[in-house]
Amino acid sequence: MTRTPLANILTVAALSVVLWGLSGLDTANRALAENREPLLMPGKNTLFQRVLTRPGAVLVETPGAAGGEVQPAMSQYYVYERRDDAGLEWLLVGEDSHGNTRGWIDSSATLPWKQQLALAFTNPANRGRTLFFDSRESVLDLVNREAPEVAVAPIREAVESGKNHPEVVSIEPEEYIDISENFYLLPILQAEEVVTHRGNLRVLEVASVTAKGEDDPLTEKGPETKPKRIAALRTFTATIVFVIDSTISMGPYIERTKEAVRRVYDRVESEGLLDQVKFGLVAYRSSTEAVPGLEYVAQVYADPTKVKDGPDFLAKVAELKPATVSSARFDEDAYAGVMTAIQSVDWSEFGGRYLVLVTDAGALDPENELSSTGLGANEVRIEAEQLGIALYTMHLKTPNGRGNHGSAERQYKTLTRNAIVGRPLYYSVEGGDVETFGTIVDRLGADMVQQVRAASRGELAAGTARVADSDTPADPTEEPADLQEQVSSDAALLGHAMQLAYLGRVQGARAPDLFQAWLTDRDFENPERATTEVRVLLTKNQLSDMRDVVRTILDTGEEAQDQVGTADFFDLLRSSAAHLARDPNQLNRQDATRLGELGLLGEYLDDLPYRSDVMNLTSDIWEEWGATEQEDFLDHLRRKIRHYQIYHDDGARWVALSPTADPGEHVYPVPIEALP
Repeated sequence: MTRTPLANILTVAALSVVLWGLSGLDTANRALAENREPLLMPGKNTLFQRVLTRPGAVLVETPGAAGGEVQPAMSQYYVYERRDDAGLEWLLVGEDSHGNTRGWIDSSATLPWKQQLALAFTNPANRGRTLFFDSRESVLDLVNREAPEVAVAPIREAVESGKNHPEVVSIEPEEYIDISENFYLLPILQAEEVVTHRGNLRVLEVASVTAKGEDDPLTEKGPETKPKRIAALRTFTATIVFVIDSTISMGPYIERTKEAVRRVYDRVESEGLLDQVKFGLVAYRSSTEAVPGLEYVAQVYADPTKVKDGPDFLAKVAELKPATVSSARFDEDAYAGVMTAIQSVDWSEFGGRYLVLVTDAGALDPENELSSTGLGANEVRIEAEQLGIALYTMHLKTPNGRGNHGSAERQYKTLTRNAIVGRPLYYSVEGGDVETFGTIVDRLGADMVQQVRAASRGELAAGTARVADSDTPADPTEEPADLQEQVSSDAALLGHAMQLAYLGRVQGARAPDLFQAWLTDRDFENPERATTEVRVLLTKNQLSDMRDVVRTILDTGEEAQDQVGTADFFDLLRSSAAHLARDPNQLNRQDATRLGELGLLGEYLDDLPYRSDVMNLTSDIWEEWGATEQEDFLDHLRRKIRHYQIYHDDGARWVALSPTADPGEHVYPVPIEALP
């Protein structure tokens, strides 16, 4: 299949998605452009007006002129002037905010875009596909019903069967569209929070801006679609990468993992699946600066992309032995092991992506001087999610670690929180029993092989292990009867989700046609399931600005701690942050009580559908906190800074929205939870 180039798919030839609440203005360029600036948004002091072009929008030299240049649908422009001509409103627009205008566009051929916010679909496994409605009222009518799932059932059935429904504009593709691998744009035009008897949710208006090409596979409907899907499934591959604590106490578990992989490879080879099932292994310990005898912090022993078969895997891990000396702390550098696996393995070669952390100890907290990553459980989890990796932890609760069990469990439940299964992929092995551990590893390997074998026959995973063997659908929220059943149930749900993601990649699934529509961000049937997540399109320049702001707040907080009783945190921040303020007048406001009111990040964060712990910090809260609470807040900032550095340094994550875009204007759809 020939894919349309990214620039054509997105039809955003010169889109520079700029959060000017986060970026400074280029004085020299403005001077060259006669000091002209775009119009400000109503009620704002720093945010400029922007629009997206509708299909057929024409750029002309003067208002009402004939001819002109047709613009790609959903190109973004800054608005420099509004003028009435013959009863129509015309916009003078430019591609940047430096005064470089291009011409005039009829206002009715544009959509206002107040924020650089876009929606990304979550994986549709274990939930209903998102329905796009023609009006806000249609969505509100459904979500406010006593039983929304009953009301939506006939609508969904009709739409999924290919029939038209008067209130439905479109429906989410059946396959998962991975925005990190196949970028698409669903800009949020309006959003509001709604309180219902089943909890809070958001109702949003969006525009779909992914134009379909003539060769778009989504236009291919009917009986010929199924054979193509079967053919695509037959190429599905999967890997399990073990990340193993290889410190002095882990010898029996290392050997049992090797044995489990040997057994699975024997089965894989007998079934002719060697090219489709691979295993990898990363070992980790702790700081070699503190204890040189540990030899390494984290080391790749077997890269699954380079493993040929079972004997080859065993040969690569033959030298893996437990350390001969003890670490400086009971906790080990588990996050270093996980991040090494995330960053060292080319996960794009696999449809099924499983990472299994095996440990009998907790992870070094990011503020610990021995931590090599400086990241916490939440930041590491986000990194795994971005690559579609299912992150497990097998926590060996040995008697020697009894005092560490509670804190380690909390860490690893945060690390392995998974939206697909609706719970953490955390498996506790009581007493550190080697046989129980081995049984779980055996089951996980067997489940993965079963999924690949079924895919090789063109069969999509059932979604839950119990559905596959029963005519009675299983309740996804029901707790499995025992640990082995939970392993299989989780693996089945994840396998189904990963196959949908794989089909979306290989078949080129894209967002629906160009339209405006309304939706809710929660599943009608299971309101605890999110159907979408908000992304913020940040440029490298903006990310650097945000990192600088967070760094300044951190430095000021540290200074305030050092001057207890002699300095006010907010006063120190006012004196040290003037060069970063997007609205300098805000810094002089003595009535400012929140960090967000000091103008450091401008007005942008105030309007996001997101509650920022950082920007909502008040002077009173800071003063009421004890030393421990203040340090926890500063540790949170340190983790954010390190996370932003990972985004900045990873070139594969950044999208050039036009062939001539300056590297500083490349964008990445940052999860909103990663903001300060």
